[in-house]
Amino acid sequence: MDNLNDILKYFPHNIYQILKNTFNQKETLISSLQEIRIRVNKPIILKTGQADFLIEYLPTQSEVFEILEKLCNNSIYAYQNQICQGFITIKGGHRVGLTGTAITENDKITNIKYITSLNFRIARQIKGCSNKILKDVILKEENTIYNTLIVSPPGKGKTTILRDLIRNISNGIPSIGFRGKTCGIVDERGEIAAMYHGIPQNDVGVRTDVIENISKEKGIKMLIRSMAPEVIACDEIGGKEDIEAIQDAIISGVKGIFTMHGKNLEDIKENNKIDYLIKTKQIEKIIFLS
Repeated sequence: MDNLNDILKYFPHNIYQILKNTFNQKETLISSLQEIRIRVNKPIILKTGQADFLIEYLPTQSEVFEILEKLCNNSIYAYQNQICQGFITIKGGHRVGLTGTAITENDKITNIKYITSLNFRIARQIKGCSNKILKDVILKEENTIYNTLIVSPPGKGKTTILRDLIRNISNGIPSIGFRGKTCGIVDERGEIAAMYHGIPQNDVGVRTDVIENISKEKGIKMLIRSMAPEVIACDEIGGKEDIEAIQDAIISGVKGIFTMHGKNLEDIKENNKIDYLIKTKQIEKIIFLS
C-alpha cells in the first residue's frame, strides 16, 4: 500500500476514502493496478492488466481541479510546461495524464484549461527483467554493447526493459566481468527515469546522466557535447530528426539502445531511415518482445 499512498494523498477527502476502502476490501487490486482514471461526472475506473473495476462515484469539476492543484503544489503556473506536454510526473515516478481544452498558438499548445480527465499511471520498476536479453546486448570480450533496437507493440514492456538494461550497463555486471559504462538517457516524455524535482525516481544506474523534457535530437547532441556518454538510450524513436541524431552519435563512437513500435521486421523497415541503419549495420541487434 505504501506505493499507493504516494498517489492517494492527491485526492480530495471523499475520493480518498472511497479508494482506500476499495483497496482494503479488494487487496488483490493493489498488486495488479495499472491506472486510476478520473473523469468529470463519470465513474472512477481502476484499470488492471485483466479488467476494469468501476466505482460508482462521479467526481465533480471542482474535485478534478482540486486534484490538479495538489499535483502542482498549489502553483499551476509553475507546472505549465508539463501540463502542455499532457502529463505531470509525481513522487515515485507515477505519471498523471490530463486532457481538456487545448489552447494553441502557432500550432503549439500553450495551455490546457477546463481539465476534465486525469489518468494516474502507476509506476513499477521491475529490476532484473532485462537479464534474459543481456547476452544479446553485451559484447563481453570488448566490454561494450551492440547498438540495439528493442521492438514491440505498445504496452508490451519496451520502456521497462530499456530502463533495466541501462541500470545493468551503468552499474556493471561483476558476475560476467562487465565493467559499468557511462550512460546518457534522453527522457523526452519522462517515462524512463521518471524525474521528480530533478531526481530520478527509477534506478537507472550509478553512471547514468538524464536529460528530460527535450527532443531526442537536441538531447542526444547535448549529452554528447557535455557529458561524454559511452552509451545513449532513447525511447520510441522514429522521426527523421531522431534517426539523424542517432546516426551522428553512432558515427562518433557512442553506442546506443533504442526502442520503437512494431510487430516484426517488415514494420520497422517501413521507416526508410531506420532501414538504412539496419542495412549499413549501424544497428547491430534487433530484439522483438512478444
